[in-house]
Amino acid sequence: MKKNLIKDIVISLISSVLITGLIGSGILHRPDRWLQDTLFQRPQAVDDEIVIIGIDDETLKQFGPYHNWDRTIMASALEQITKDKEHLPSVVAIDTLYDGETDPEADRRLAEAAGKVDLVTASTAVYGSTIVFDKDGSYRNEDVVVEYMEPYEALKKNSTQGHINAMCDTDGVLRHAILYVEPKENTRVYSMASTVAAIHMRKQGLEPKFPKTNKQGFFYVPFSSRPEGFYDGISLADVINGDVSPEYFEGKIVLIGPYAAGLEDAYFTPIDRSKQMYGVEFQANVIRSILDENYKTEVGSAPLIAVAFLICLATCFIFLRSRATIATAAGVIFTAASIVLSILAYENGYVTHPLWAIMAVLPPYLVAAAVHYFRATMEKQSVVRTFERYVAPNIVNEILREGTENLSLGGKTCDIAVLFVDVRGFTPMSEKLEPEKVVDILNRYLTMANECVVNNAGTLDKFIGDAAMAFWGAPLKDSDPVYHAAKAAMAIQEGAKVLSKQLQKEMGLEFYVGIGINYGPAVVGNMGSEHHMDYTAIGDTVNTASRLESNAPKGTIYVSKSVAENLKDRATFTSLGNSIKLKGKSEDFEVLTLDSLKEVTPNA
Repeated sequence: MKKNLIKDIVISLISSVLITGLIGSGILHRPDRWLQDTLFQRPQAVDDEIVIIGIDDETLKQFGPYHNWDRTIMASALEQITKDKEHLPSVVAIDTLYDGETDPEADRRLAEAAGKVDLVTASTAVYGSTIVFDKDGSYRNEDVVVEYMEPYEALKKNSTQGHINAMCDTDGVLRHAILYVEPKENTRVYSMASTVAAIHMRKQGLEPKFPKTNKQGFFYVPFSSRPEGFYDGISLADVINGDVSPEYFEGKIVLIGPYAAGLEDAYFTPIDRSKQMYGVEFQANVIRSILDENYKTEVGSAPLIAVAFLICLATCFIFLRSRATIATAAGVIFTAASIVLSILAYENGYVTHPLWAIMAVLPPYLVAAAVHYFRATMEKQSVVRTFERYVAPNIVNEILREGTENLSLGGKTCDIAVLFVDVRGFTPMSEKLEPEKVVDILNRYLTMANECVVNNAGTLDKFIGDAAMAFWGAPLKDSDPVYHAAKAAMAIQEGAKVLSKQLQKEMGLEFYVGIGINYGPAVVGNMGSEHHMDYTAIGDTVNTASRLESNAPKGTIYVSKSVAENLKDRATFTSLGNSIKLKGKSEDFEVLTLDSLKEVTPNA
């Protein structure tokens, strides 16, 4: 047990190192992100605090392609939204870039309309790679802002700027927002979403708290809605045409942005990887997160890998030390628990790697299952090797070919020939000799008896002290079980004579055996419990064979009439009539001695 314990500890350690190495390699990044999206990103009920006005297909149909628009179109929309000064929106944001001057009158009109409301206009940073030299003379590539585009001067003065940069993860899914960009040294421009949220919250007497970011300014976005969740179908054309009352926008956050496929402002998001979300909807989700201060902290890889290693080590050891059913149940419970804990951690503000937790449970389970299978196979082989000591190898092979289910608990009735053999005068002999010599004699005799049984296709059932029991006709059918039993008995008798001569030379002792053979029906199979069983035979046929042996004088083989009738003229017998009284048998039970056996082909 101690040896197996050490092996299990070593296997657990090696498996844990390999599995956590796989986790830390990054190969699981994509499936882990997919599982994060599935478990964590759930749509919530959204209110009407945020309103989206879409530059949709209807708008493009009325005013033509977007790139041909002059700025009076957007100015008209702002004028309609702000025409009732008693019912102004809290803040308006336009998710399109108006850099550079165009038609002076159109530029003037848009800037003038912007001054009538708290307006957030878009800016964007263009990144490029540059070489940065460190103090030690080394260098590295680093992304830097090579160009920063912002509204033309008049619009810039009448609005607040917020950048609209977005960057997808390596799998093409937009999970993170960029809180700020730094176009110049010591200059920080916050995102449109955070700027809008800050203006709106301050009007309500609240001071915004922005999320913590990584070094690049990124933070994880818990989405509130799937694509179209924030959109109520309000078209920019409807607003310009006066079909939407200004009162509808009172006190609300109004976002204006592209809402048509041809405008190429859409992304796959974790809340719905099958349908793209327009950029203005992404802004709405980020704003909702900031308003609710619903922020999530992405837990670093190092502590999670350490935790995964410990979980992996523990689960692997538990699985190795448990039975298959218990290990399976524990595996299911641990896997479910890891998923539940990941969800609970997310709800409490922490983004973990749920696949890592699962990997710390399932692979150890598979490792343990493989080890259990290997050990079971080795144990089976050990059992087979042990079984081969008692029956002929061809019988073992035949049993394995037919299937080990034949070796399960239970028995069946069949006709068998049963042989018992016992040493005559063994007890007085053992009292005179040293224990080591007694054991040596016994082992030599039992080895000889075993070989005689196996060589004649029999099953050596058991050793009972200096006695042995064997039978023919099971576990596989025998074409001539009685003949094989008789032949084995004659061989044992001859073997005993040879052993007797050896012992006379060595110790001055004589060695004799008595043998009994019977033939008839018996129940044969595995008897015992699930944890300890014997393949044996029981019944009156077996009991009679045992009583024949116990009454047989030294150097004599007693057989029943059923044995004699089966062998017929292939053997010679001497009938003792009913002179031998066997316990439990009738007065007329005939006992015979087997005197000789002819070498003939067994019955077909």
